[in-house]
Amino acid sequence: MLRDSIRNPTCLDYAATTPLRPEALADMQPVWADVFGNPSGTHELARRAKTLIEVAREGTAVGLGCEPREVVFTGGGTEADNMAVKGAARAGIGQGLDGVVVSAFEHHAVLEAAERLENEGFRVSTVPVTAQGIIDLDRLADVLDERTAVVSLMLVNNEVGTIQPLEDAAGVVRERAPRALFHTDAIQAPQWLDVAAATRSVDLVSVSAHKFGGPKGTGALVVRGKARLVPLVDGGGQEMGRRSGTHNVAGIAGMAAALRTTVQQRAEEVARIGKLRDRLVEGLREAIPDARFNGAAAHQVAGTCHVGFPGVEAEALLLMLDRDGVCAAAGSSCQSGSMDPSHVLMAMGLSRDLALASIRLSLGWPSTDDDIDRALAVIPASVERLRTPAATAR
Repeated sequence: MLRDSIRNPTCLDYAATTPLRPEALADMQPVWADVFGNPSGTHELARRAKTLIEVAREGTAVGLGCEPREVVFTGGGTEADNMAVKGAARAGIGQGLDGVVVSAFEHHAVLEAAERLENEGFRVSTVPVTAQGIIDLDRLADVLDERTAVVSLMLVNNEVGTIQPLEDAAGVVRERAPRALFHTDAIQAPQWLDVAAATRSVDLVSVSAHKFGGPKGTGALVVRGKARLVPLVDGGGQEMGRRSGTHNVAGIAGMAAALRTTVQQRAEEVARIGKLRDRLVEGLREAIPDARFNGAAAHQVAGTCHVGFPGVEAEALLLMLDRDGVCAAAGSSCQSGSMDPSHVLMAMGLSRDLALASIRLSLGWPSTDDDIDRALAVIPASVERLRTPAATAR
């Protein structure tokens, strides 16, 4: 049985990535096989590729609640975040804008983009978050001013899964920094939330295909209305000059198909997965009474369970779980292998010890009851072994 579980591990790390949805694969395969033209050309082969891109653009716009011309295809979520934060800040220079505002627990794609801008001379302000994992709107108001160029606040935190009050934050931004562009990293949101509704007051929205069943290396940035960005990539002038480079036609087609399917099935999947997550939480709470669950449960998306086990090193626990066929994570997937505590948990005020004892268990569209059964069989037993070193040594 153990050998079978290792060959077919239980995945509790779908916040890191998801397998391709069948609908995405079905739309990508004909492109790989037959559509090799460069969509920037003018002949028939090029037009076939261009048509696929524009059909995908229309579908992506529907899913994200914007106009097709506002969709900019990128090489993934990190590029979309960098394009938004750096592009908006640099575009503001000519208007006398030099302020960049981010929350303390943004993804590193946003935080390091802000750090780069600070090195270029921009004023960077970091907004604290509460112990529940929610942006502090009062502190946001304090750091905004007439010279703020861009504000970036994520929609769903990638580690603890808390949903941020974007509509309220947008009101604060419009009042205190009326010339600023408002960006949200919505990369963890499409599979759980109606992104079109949640981001209707936001200028710039980043998404990444592989988080909701699309291919890796494909993403999009919504650039609404008259928002202006300085491009990160210059060259061929693709995407109306906003992002040069030959399009990944198959990837774009797959992302559009995955987003369409995600939107169509979201209500049903959220209800089903939420029940699985609740069973996981209750089972862990019963088996490990001193387990500490991080993030406000009332504001978490359905697929996230972030939990700390006092006295247990997360790194050791993850290695033991992996050996027994359960895949999980500590912190962001982009920070795997790091011995430092999660900046997200530290921003929420957790002690260093508890931060280093916490892991993220995340569910996704392929999750099943069997996955929860396996998790509840393996995780408590692993925690117990790690808390009794003598037994572990034997």
